[in-house]
Amino acid sequence: MRREGQEGDDGGRITREGDTTPELLAPGRAGSPAEAATSDTAFLQAMLDAEAALTRAQASLGLAPAEAAQAVTRAARAECFDARELALRARVGGNPVIPLVDELTAAVPEAQAPYVHRGATSQDILDTAAMLVASRALRPVLADLDQTVNFLARLAADHRDTPMPGRTLTQHAVPTTFGLKAAGWRSLVLDARDRLIAVRRSLPAQLGGAAGTLAAFQAYAEADAAALPEPGVRLVGAYARELGLAEPALPWHALRTPLADLAGALTFTTGAVGKIAADSLVLSRTEIGELSEGNGGGSSAMPHKSNPVRSTLIAAAARRAPALAAVVYGCVAAEDERPAGAWHAEWEPLRDLLRVTGGATRDAAELVTNLRVHPARMRQHLDLTGGLIVSERLTAVTTARLGPTRARELLTEAARAARSEGRGMAEILAMEPALEDLDLDSLTDPTRYTGAARTLTDRALTRL
Repeated sequence: MRREGQEGDDGGRITREGDTTPELLAPGRAGSPAEAATSDTAFLQAMLDAEAALTRAQASLGLAPAEAAQAVTRAARAECFDARELALRARVGGNPVIPLVDELTAAVPEAQAPYVHRGATSQDILDTAAMLVASRALRPVLADLDQTVNFLARLAADHRDTPMPGRTLTQHAVPTTFGLKAAGWRSLVLDARDRLIAVRRSLPAQLGGAAGTLAAFQAYAEADAAALPEPGVRLVGAYARELGLAEPALPWHALRTPLADLAGALTFTTGAVGKIAADSLVLSRTEIGELSEGNGGGSSAMPHKSNPVRSTLIAAAARRAPALAAVVYGCVAAEDERPAGAWHAEWEPLRDLLRVTGGATRDAAELVTNLRVHPARMRQHLDLTGGLIVSERLTAVTTARLGPTRARELLTEAARAARSEGRGMAEILAMEPALEDLDLDSLTDPTRYTGAARTLTDRALTRL
C-alpha cells in the first residue's frame, strides 16, 4: 500500500497530514490547530479510535475477549493506513469505513479478527469519529476565544472613558465610548464560547447497528451465551465512556440534532468574531483611522499600505460559515432509519465549518491582541459636525425651555446654518435669548454626552 508522502495516482502529492489539497486558497485556516485537528489523518485516527473503543467496550461487558480489545487497540494507528487509498476505495461502498474495516481486520491476529467492528454499521463509526474530531478541534478554538475575551476585557477597561462617535446606518449618531464597543465585542465572544462549551459537552457517541435497534449486539451476545440483560443498551454507555463522549438516549442516525447544534454554534462563533472584524475594517479606513491592526499586511503594488489582513480573513470566514451550516441543516430532513445522501452530504461542510471557525478564532485572538486604538482621531471626529452629534441632548434641553414646536424649529434652523456656514451649534444657539443663561459650550461638548457608557462597560466586565 502507498503511505503518506508518496505520489498519488493523479500526480498530486499527499501531504504529511494525509490531505491531497494544500490550503493555498485558504490562508484564513492554513496552519491553524483546527486545520490539523480535522485533517484526513485526524479523521482516520478518529475512526480507528471509534473501532478500538467499541471492542474495548464489548470486552468490558464480557462480550469480547480482552485479547481482542488489546489487539484492535494496538492496530488502530493512523500511520499504519493510507488515507488516500482508503478514500479511493471508499467509492465502492460510499464511505471510508468499509475499506478501513477490511484493513483493520487484516491487521489483527486471525483469532481476534471477528471482534473488529462487531455489530456496528459504518455510520456508527463515521458519526462517532466526526464527534471526536469536533471535540478535539474545539479545544484550540475555545483557547483562542478565551484569549480574545481576556484582551477585550483589557481594551474595554483601558478605554471605558475614551469617547468616539457612535454610528448608525453609516452616519454619526450620538457619542459612545470605545470601552463600551469593546465590551460589546467581548459579550458576543462570551456568548459564542458558552455555546461551544455546551455543544462540546453534549457531543454524543453513535451506536445503533444496522437500523438503530442495537439488534446485532444482542444477537452476538445470545450466540456467545453471554448472560447480560439488554447488552446493546449497556454497550452504548460503555462505548461513550471509552470515547469520552456523551451517551445518547437514542441512536441518532437519522436524528441529526448533534450536527445541527454543532453547526449552529460554529456559525454563531464566526459571526461573533466577524462583528469585531466588521467594525475594525470600517474604523481602520484611511479617512477614519480610529483603529489599526498592529500586524497589518502589505500590498503587492502599493508599498505605503498596511492592510487589515486579520480582519479581512475573519470577515471572509463569517461570510462562508452560514452557507456551510445550511448544508448541515438541510440534512436534518433525512428519510428512513439511515438516509442515502443526507448523511454523506454533511462530511465535507462540517469539516470546512470546523476549519473556517478555527481559522477565524485564531485570527480574532491575534487581531485583538495587537489592535491599536487612536483616541485622538476619535476625538477629532467627534468635532466634525460642530456639535450636531449631540443634537439629541440639545432637543431635550431646548424643549424644556421653548416647548416642542419652537425647539424643533430652532434646532432645524441651527443645524442648517451649522452645515452651510461651518459654525458650531454653541455659537448659533447663543443668539437665542431664551438660552443665553445656558452653558452651551458644555452642552455641545460630545465628550460629556456618553450616557451610561461607563456603567454599562463596568457591568459587562463582571461577566466571566
